[in-house]
Amino acid sequence: NNRIVTEFLWPVRVYYEDTDAGGVVYYANYLKFMERARTELLRSYGFEQDELIRSEGVLFAVRSLSAEYLQPARFNDLLQVSVCVAQQRKASFVFSQAVTRATDDGQPGEMLCTAQVQVACLDAERLRPRPIPQQILTEISRER
Repeated sequence: NNRIVTEFLWPVRVYYEDTDAGGVVYYANYLKFMERARTELLRSYGFEQDELIRSEGVLFAVRSLSAEYLQPARFNDLLQVSVCVAQQRKASFVFSQAVTRATDDGQPGEMLCTAQVQVACLDAERLRPRPIPQQILTEISRER
């Protein structure tokens, strides 16, 4: 198991549709923000998920997650969503993720939510685990 510590940050603005009747971000929307950040992490390495299905026959799916909600985000907050590959296995990654309220200069500030997310690499046709393509492992292992 390799531990990779490069952190990727993705900004997210809270829209009215992200909030519940109490005016705070609905808990499931943090998971959507984290999903977007993981997608953008892959994109930053040059991988588009739809292209990976066509060219490599693989897709990625959440296998398990554990989240802790610490403070609420509210309408119009600017958030920073971080992604760090905490563990790399043969057919899965464990991502350590956090959502923070951004400071005035756009940097991560107050911690709002943290999560550990295990994402499995699956054969796109059979939906069974398969090894992560070497090209993805090579790119993610590079120092950035």
